[in-house]
Amino acid sequence: MTRERKGAEARSPLVRLSKWMSLVLRHEPAKFGLVLDSAGWARVDDLLAAAGRAGVPLDDASLRRVVAENDKRRFALSDDGARIRASQGHSVAVALGLEPVEPPAVLFHGTATRFLDSIRREGLIPGRRRHVHLSADEAAAAAVGARHGRPAVLRVDAARMHADGHRFYLSANGVWLTEAAGAAYLAFPGDDAT
Repeated sequence: MTRERKGAEARSPLVRLSKWMSLVLRHEPAKFGLVLDSAGWARVDDLLAAAGRAGVPLDDASLRRVVAENDKRRFALSDDGARIRASQGHSVAVALGLEPVEPPAVLFHGTATRFLDSIRREGLIPGRRRHVHLSADEAAAAAVGARHGRPAVLRVDAARMHADGHRFYLSANGVWLTEAAGAAYLAFPGDDAT
């Protein structure tokens, strides 16, 4: 992505609203006076009120546009449209109600090359999130890695992890989640196994 395009996206009102909604619904609801239920849901009216208190120009129509037009489907509305939650990526404790499922044999993780040495030592850990995020396709993982610097894509032996008892979950937006992935399950760029 060119620097100009990144700059244009960063200035887009919907992108700014999406980033604010991610902050509130994934990481700091209490800071904005918002209460999430145990499954991560908040009332849309409460989110709109929190936006008003914070001086964020979020109204019902723009909220629904963010949900509908976000290419990563970061947010979900309840069937009745009265509640909203982030699809995954929380650092606050929520139970998304996802059931463990059998993953594809191989999944991918996008990162920046500067993190490869620590991943070789520690494997993939969630950091401040609750899960490690994995992609079903290499291109999506590369795009994630590019957001953090020079991209590197790791191959994850999800079949072996699953056979060894690791749980995998598929979020509403198609992101695969697991608690961690040890380095023994990873193939790094340039490894013979890739």
